[in-house]
Amino acid sequence: MMLNPARVDAIIDLAYGALIVLAIVLIATLEFGIGIAFGLGVFSAYILHVVWKMARFDPEWMTRAIEETVEETVGETVEKQVKEVQEQVQAVEKRIERRPREEEVEEIVEESVAVESDH
Repeated sequence: MMLNPARVDAIIDLAYGALIVLAIVLIATLEFGIGIAFGLGVFSAYILHVVWKMARFDPEWMTRAIEETVEETVGETVEKQVKEVQEQVQAVEKRIERRPREEEVEEIVEESVAVESDH
């Protein structure tokens, strides 16, 4: 007798749900630590079950998920780096704008020479 995979998955999901409810009952009635430990165990087993199920139904989902995460992370990192470089370039440009131009320096030198020669 072959079992329907969708039916088995539904039964497993319901069983995990029941175990999570049991963990909540344990937290409420027994010691808090016992309920939390049981609940964390059930939850971690459920996460493993979901990962296994996703890998079975769509083997490429993990690759896509990792690619998307890497793309987002790299994109954000590059965007931050570009923004920092742009800010540094703007700061340098402002410093350059504050410096006197060659013509201004020549005028100041000429004025200084003229003032000194008048004395």
